Amino acid sequence: MTIYNNLINGNWTAGHATTPNTNPSDQADVIGEYAQGDAADVNAAVAAAQAAFPAWSTSGIQARHDALDKIGNEILARKDELGDLLAREEGKTRPEAIGEVARAGQIFKFFAGECLRLAGESLPSVRPGIGVEITREPIGVVGLITPWNFPIAIPAWKIAPALAFGNCVVLKPADLVPGSAWALADIIHRSGIPAGVFNLVMGRGRVIGEALVQHPDVAAISFTGSVGVGRGIAEACVKSGKKVQLEMGGKNPQVVLDDADLAQAVELSAQSCFYSTGQRCTASSRLIVTEKIYPAFIAALQARMAKLKVGDARAAGTDIGPVVSQAQLEQDLSYVEIAKAEGAVLAAGGERIGCHTGSGKQGFFLQPALLVDSTPAMRINREEVFGPVASVIRVRDYDEALAVANDTPFGLSAGIATTSLKYATHFKRHAQAGMVMVNLPTAGVDYHVPFGGRKGSSYGPREQGRYAQEFYTTVKTAYTLA
Repeated sequence: MTIYNNLINGNWTAGHATTPNTNPSDQADVIGEYAQGDAADVNAAVAAAQAAFPAWSTSGIQARHDALDKIGNEILARKDELGDLLAREEGKTRPEAIGEVARAGQIFKFFAGECLRLAGESLPSVRPGIGVEITREPIGVVGLITPWNFPIAIPAWKIAPALAFGNCVVLKPADLVPGSAWALADIIHRSGIPAGVFNLVMGRGRVIGEALVQHPDVAAISFTGSVGVGRGIAEACVKSGKKVQLEMGGKNPQVVLDDADLAQAVELSAQSCFYSTGQRCTASSRLIVTEKIYPAFIAALQARMAKLKVGDARAAGTDIGPVVSQAQLEQDLSYVEIAKAEGAVLAAGGERIGCHTGSGKQGFFLQPALLVDSTPAMRINREEVFGPVASVIRVRDYDEALAVANDTPFGLSAGIATTSLKYATHFKRHAQAGMVMVNLPTAGVDYHVPFGGRKGSSYGPREQGRYAQEFYTTVKTAYTLA
């Protein structure tokens, strides 16, 4: 069995132990053994990053551009191979996984361009004979803590801007899916970036993440994951003066109005709720449907769900892959039972099933669940499930739909299906979410635009696109006497 080590100061370094990375489509398939680091490994990685920072932060923009562009080119050239790895370890279908890998490559190439577009301002002072320059500088060593559901795209959209703007990085990927992050680290390692600029430390979140958050030489933490962990990180960072950026999930509404195109509304709802096994923070898990279209919408969605093929993520024709782990499967099933106990009606799916490929492989397969006649106060409509489980709420009209959509502690993404320009325009302005989709799935954001939400979903500056500079740089104002 191949052992994959941590990358510290340009060297592949063994951890104190290893853990197997297994395929959720086939529990007997072990991808490899991945290093488990500890606090000493974090200390070594931070020290290496700190030592590399002075030279990297003042390096030429052409060199940074060339390195990031090279990384992006290799990712894109190997997207089929890396997509197969991603599907094998995380469970999203192979076409979706290849798409995620391509996005990671595009992100690096976008930020390669941003290296050449660093801008500032030159202003006159109110005092005669004095000039003012406003510039942006890198912040130092950045700790990046990433989740399991997008094991290459989310690391990419954190690493690429951090490096582009001159920072040094210590990456802690999700312990559940280290393979894609390791492959990305290997590409970065061979790109020509100096030793110590990028470091990979794999292991348990409560060990590696905690050590990063507490380390005095880490200037900033960017975290994507659960609300509870994110709030703890925010508290620790505020106490120590670290810059912090959090993405913590959602309970995203998809509104369907009476005037919606029924076929379009059903298809975008199916994609929002169930594709990627519903394991996306932008997935729509609350379908808010006005009463006149409600019966037809439910019937059409049930028919669409009956056509979804659940099976091995890497098999041709699979629409929905496995849930990522046994623990996640148990959580999904428990929420179905909670919803039924509170009065919702299970209209489709919601049961563990065998793989449809006939291979006999044992995986974590769940038939996508549709719960109807739910109410806003039910737990299924308040708490993030993070699986292929959707609930439907019947409402009278647009005004009630908007109120229910906003009745959530989260605010990441929101969607509306309607042919009314009036309602679409009003919803875009009044939906309490960072991202709004009109007649499109709630999941699916381009790599060159800001990503993030409101309320309990996000904290700190936006990720992605040019807005990433708000987190990965600090502003300096300099005066010069002419």
